[in-house]
Amino acid sequence: MIFNTALYAALAIFSIGLIFKVFTWFRYSLGVDGKDIPFSGRVAAAIRGVFSTLFSSKILILIRVFIFEVLLQSRTFKQSVPRWVMHMLIFGGFMLLLVLHALEIPVTSRLFPDYASTLNPFLLIRNLSLAMVLTGLGIAFYRRHRSKTGRLFSHAMDHYLLILLAVIMISGLLLEGSKIVSYKRYQNMMEDYGDVEGGAEAKALESFWVAKFGVASPNVKGPFDEATLSQGKQLHETNCAACHSRPQWAFLSYGVSRGIKPLATVLDRLNIPLVLWYIHFLTCFIGLAYLPFSKMFHIVTSPLSLLVNAVMDNERSDPANIATRQIMELDACTHCGTCNERCSVAVAFEEIPNSNILPSEKMAAVKALASGKKLDENDLKRLQEGIYLCTNCYRCTEVCPVGINLQELWFNVREKLIQEGYPELLTLSPLSFYRGLRRDRIPKAQFRESASQIEKAIANECPSIDTNDRIDKNDMDKAFKEKLAKSSEGGSFVYCFTCMTCTSACPVCRNYENPPEALGLVPHQIIRAAALGLPDMVYRSNMLWRCLGCYQCQDSCPQGVRLTDIFYELKNLATERLRDKLSKP
Repeated sequence: MIFNTALYAALAIFSIGLIFKVFTWFRYSLGVDGKDIPFSGRVAAAIRGVFSTLFSSKILILIRVFIFEVLLQSRTFKQSVPRWVMHMLIFGGFMLLLVLHALEIPVTSRLFPDYASTLNPFLLIRNLSLAMVLTGLGIAFYRRHRSKTGRLFSHAMDHYLLILLAVIMISGLLLEGSKIVSYKRYQNMMEDYGDVEGGAEAKALESFWVAKFGVASPNVKGPFDEATLSQGKQLHETNCAACHSRPQWAFLSYGVSRGIKPLATVLDRLNIPLVLWYIHFLTCFIGLAYLPFSKMFHIVTSPLSLLVNAVMDNERSDPANIATRQIMELDACTHCGTCNERCSVAVAFEEIPNSNILPSEKMAAVKALASGKKLDENDLKRLQEGIYLCTNCYRCTEVCPVGINLQELWFNVREKLIQEGYPELLTLSPLSFYRGLRRDRIPKAQFRESASQIEKAIANECPSIDTNDRIDKNDMDKAFKEKLAKSSEGGSFVYCFTCMTCTSACPVCRNYENPPEALGLVPHQIIRAAALGLPDMVYRSNMLWRCLGCYQCQDSCPQGVRLTDIFYELKNLATERLRDKLSKP
């Protein structure tokens, strides 16, 4: 009764969790994809996409991906053979245990009419599967906790899952070992299935099971004579052999049984095998119920991610399906850390203590952002810094073993943050160049809005100075000049004699009929203001923020002033000033 109740409860929770997860795929979105598409429209688009794929030549692609990338995990093999061995041990062992043990009634017993859990080859395969899982988990634990890169992290959920899997596996192992030596179980088996008369026959069969099957009997003790064992063997072959192979084939369980045999009588008296049975199956049910809410849900979503990404294209696929796929990919992440190890900007983590710089560590915050949770100011700043430090090198996407398009994800997270109205200083840096390359996917007003937010914030922090007024010595900032002159590029401003060659060469200035009116200061004036130590005047100039970084001014300068490099230095100083202001309580 308790077993059935727990099973139905676990299945109900699992079903509710699964429905909720799938619902979120169609409800949430990030960035520019699917923002204005209703829930019903995204569901309809997904259905159309599934049918159009299944009834087209793309079905061959799905078959290929399922065999090589899902079952054989070829992506992981290409990256690291040891990691592939680890994954195949866990994946292969877990699937065998699922089919041959957890689903033995609805699946295995129907496929094999003579199936019995105590019969070979099932007895051997089940222990071999358990050994595979335990070996794989051991490699995973060693890899994660002995990593020399410092880029693999374990979260609370990782520990919960490890403990849950350990309880399931160890309780199952102890249960099978205790059943091998249990005399009470032997008696129940004889009562239910044995056709043996009492007296000498019963003693002979029991002697055979004590000698050959490891049963701990309180009645008979070895050594036994050959005649007794021969008679017991004949009775065994008549009554038991059809359902029982030698327990030595279960090499793990039999080893455990040898260890606990001295305590077998006590364990039987305390009914420990039944206790272990409840622990094992109830833990399995807890794991089943917890599955949709844990990272282990990737056993469902990771294959789905590989299949979906194989037949979808960002240029031709329905935007609604792209938005749905991206939210689904958040659940597909296995937190394996492969992307961290290949990330080109991960070295920054050694100097900047922000784990969101690393791709896999951003995923938790991205999930919270996508679901509409309100991130506190500190978490938001950390996520923004991690997202905008990305160099858009595509390495994380190329090596992801479950096919997540991480580069596209970071792009949409950037846009999501901008839509939410969170200003980010790094949108003004060269690191936002990738966003400019993809501006065709961003509404025009939204594309410009991000930079405007920062320019206004900087302007608000800089007192206005009329360029037509006489410059007051009190406005000059000696410390500003010293900061700018620290680098050889920034210090080259001292060679400028305001010949205006840079302004004449600037394509931004040529875009306006009256550049000073539109831009405030033009290039040669910015260099002159910097030389005078007037940061407020420089930072408020539109020219500084409209600069294309094309280096035409720098290439044209007869004095070798590093104008474009100086502009980058000035932008960094401006954003540093604003960052310091924003970080103060």
